[in-house]
Amino acid sequence: MKLRFSPATFFIVLATYLFYTGSATKYDMITGSIVAFIVSFIVGHWLVENELKFFSPRRWLYATVFALRYFLIEETKTHIDVAKRVFTLKANPGIVRIPLEVESDYGKVLVANSITNTPGTVVVDISDDGKWLYIHWIDVSTLDEGEVKENIVAYFENYAKRIFD
Repeated sequence: MKLRFSPATFFIVLATYLFYTGSATKYDMITGSIVAFIVSFIVGHWLVENELKFFSPRRWLYATVFALRYFLIEETKTHIDVAKRVFTLKANPGIVRIPLEVESDYGKVLVANSITNTPGTVVVDISDDGKWLYIHWIDVSTLDEGEVKENIVAYFENYAKRIFD
């Protein structure tokens, strides 16, 4: 078993610990640091391949912009769209296949989770080679892969590349 301290994993675990305890007292900081230190030694080598990527301010900026835009704009637009479809009974559901260009596993997870969390779309499968997503879409208005990708995946994939690749 390979043990290696991972500063990135340490900070992620510590932040998670403090978030869930809802406190940042001296006791919580010490306890959280001990837990984070142990966890980062045990699983750090599995979670983070390149520590420099984690500590890149540019990547954190892209992640922040993505999160703000996603939760404040994209989610709002799709909630309104789905609500309109519910009241007007206008839906053309189906499953579409979309090419995926993100290389890292974390990037693929970000894209897939973002699609699934967005109303009207659900990732139902990813190909074994990780190059295709199969998505159930509430409004299959086109079968052209380029247009479908632009409508569903392009925004998420653009930020996933900047953050993780």
